[in-house]
Amino acid sequence: MPTISKKGNQMPESPIRKLVPYAEDAKKRGVKVYHLNIGQPDIKTPQVALDAVKNNNIETLSYARSEGSEEYRVKLSKYYKNNNINVTEDNIIVTTGGSEALFFTMGSIADADDEIIIPEPFYANYNGFATASGVTVVPVISNIDDNFALPKIEDFEKLITKKTKAILICNPGNPTGYLYSKEEIQKLKEIVLKHDLFLIADEVYREFAYDGLEHTSVLSLEGLEQNAIIVDSVSKRYSMCGARIGCIVSKNKDFIKTAVKFAQARLSPPTYALIASEAALETPQSYFDDVKAEYVERRNTLIAELEKIEGVKVAKPKGAFYCVAQLPVKDTDAFAQWLLEDFNMNNETVMVAPASGFYSTPGEGKNQIRMAYVLNKKDLIKSVEILKEALKVYKE
Repeated sequence: MPTISKKGNQMPESPIRKLVPYAEDAKKRGVKVYHLNIGQPDIKTPQVALDAVKNNNIETLSYARSEGSEEYRVKLSKYYKNNNINVTEDNIIVTTGGSEALFFTMGSIADADDEIIIPEPFYANYNGFATASGVTVVPVISNIDDNFALPKIEDFEKLITKKTKAILICNPGNPTGYLYSKEEIQKLKEIVLKHDLFLIADEVYREFAYDGLEHTSVLSLEGLEQNAIIVDSVSKRYSMCGARIGCIVSKNKDFIKTAVKFAQARLSPPTYALIASEAALETPQSYFDDVKAEYVERRNTLIAELEKIEGVKVAKPKGAFYCVAQLPVKDTDAFAQWLLEDFNMNNETVMVAPASGFYSTPGEGKNQIRMAYVLNKKDLIKSVEILKEALKVYKE
């Protein structure tokens, strides 16, 4: 019988999606499932983006340019300049989602067995992209007790070897919602320049910074022109997860030249999604102001309700729309599956993402979950009520 590759066997399951079959079975039994497991916003997509696809007069749906149309990249560069990121269209490659942007980035900067240091917990698919690229993830652990702030620079320095090629951060963070300060980004700048490394920043949640805080991009700091790489996406910014349009942004010409070859190998990003994404750039600031205000209210609601549960510790996010909660259980993988298979309260249950999948260090995060506050406040309150009752029953 033909065998599966070692790489295939080593590919990790998504902690966000692996419980989907159990959720589907629960729904077939008539149980309502509140989805706190996935960052799929319920916010409406800007109408201007939907209309651009609906009202276009394309007669032949042809390939797009491998790096994305020049018109879109020119408009993107203007968007970035408005966010204190001074780049041109030649510094941008459009990708099929932020996922492909990460995959192209790893393929362009690292060879098999090279290392990338990532503060953990981190976006679960970083593990998958690294495995597919033959890259080794070297975790540096952040802690829920200080809201998952940047680990000490000494902790990074201890991990740097001849194989280290980059430090990768998500800012604001998924799954933690932590927003790195300008001072923390400055510290990362100093260490990557000292050791001649790339600094990759996943900035897909740039618009979602709360409490009067501002987002600091790695490409807004002088001196990082040859080291900084931004990974970005329209998915969360415009509630367009299904468009699958992202991009890489860098002033390093050799990196961009290399990444273009990966872009050419997969031909092009999807044409209709490019049309929608280009139109989305016309979205007024009022849209983002309203969305941000809504997420702040949802965050405050979720955190307040979670803090009422005895034995639960929760980090307060300053950005994105996730939080990590520590539960009084030993194994949240088992608990999350039990919620869907064996528990309901008045025929309702919740679906959460076990946090162990957001770590690469074995054994870390086993008593934590990630929750996405992408539901309305009423549903968030109900979800926490269900979680509170579930913890009582599970403990018994």
